Amino acid sequence: MEKFREYDFIAIGDTVTDAFIDLKEGGAAHLDIDKGARELCLRFADKIPYDEVYVVPAVGNSANAAVAASRLGLKSALVSNIGDDYFGKECLDALKKEKVATNFIKVHKGIKTNYHYVLWYEDDRTILIKHESFPYELPDINEPKWVYCSSLAGNSEEFHKDIENYLNIHSQIKFAFQPGTFQMKMGKEKLAGIYRRSDVFICNREEAQRILGTSEEDIKKLMDWLHKLGPKIVVVTDGPKGAYASDGKEAWFMPPYPDPKPPYERTGAGDAFSSTFVAALCLGKSVPEALLWAPVNSMSVVQYVGAREGLLTREKLEEYLAKAPKDYEPKRI
Repeated sequence: MEKFREYDFIAIGDTVTDAFIDLKEGGAAHLDIDKGARELCLRFADKIPYDEVYVVPAVGNSANAAVAASRLGLKSALVSNIGDDYFGKECLDALKKEKVATNFIKVHKGIKTNYHYVLWYEDDRTILIKHESFPYELPDINEPKWVYCSSLAGNSEEFHKDIENYLNIHSQIKFAFQPGTFQMKMGKEKLAGIYRRSDVFICNREEAQRILGTSEEDIKKLMDWLHKLGPKIVVVTDGPKGAYASDGKEAWFMPPYPDPKPPYERTGAGDAFSSTFVAALCLGKSVPEALLWAPVNSMSVVQYVGAREGLLTREKLEEYLAKAPKDYEPKRI
């Protein structure tokens, strides 16, 4: 008899409120491309006009993943920390509305809820981030089908050991790792046990290079090197060019799902891809089938402001798949 599982999908990671400051119009900002990398430039010591501000609570890599899984029909929950402030209450309310269980979210007195500022220019953004130093503790989450771990603050190194130990004790749990900024800064050596325990590891091409300490451009080589760290399935995304996946025996390239119109705002595209890929596996799909699903949610998310609004239900995602072009399929490489 199969062990009772209260949840299909539990995400672990910081949650945040994003305030999108729209700088697209009126000459308030410009891009400097003369320095080798694009830089967003604003006039110093001046009053900068902006067009609009959109406040989106309960986002962040892991919160986005929990919502994506819930909309796709999985019973999901989030392990996270918030402050006992207005923004923390907003986050809880937003998650409950999305049918994401909040009983593993700890409310801390005297600590602020994470709040990020998103400088939105044209169809992309620069995010000013600050993760509060919450005292991390892992609750007893029983044995969900999947645990999905992503962005945590810089003081979370010991917490990762707690996660690793829990997963090693509960060996039936499948584990997905999508590293955030501070997890990449910690380095692959400090998080070696997390990499080894990963059933799925997902990052973009630039992140793979940063993690591996290489300038190698060949994504198949990058995936091979990431496999050597331990993950069974490796996925490397490459923005609008598409995505790649390997199970250690076979590798595939997946083109993007065609945009119905130009992207409006790109925040959350990577999270939508990653979480949808893992949710598809949780629903019993194969790696190639999961690759079919993931770009559809990315396509939808970039048509809206923020990482959550465009996330699709399973019914809607399957409608898009039914009308996909004939060449929209994973190709062995």
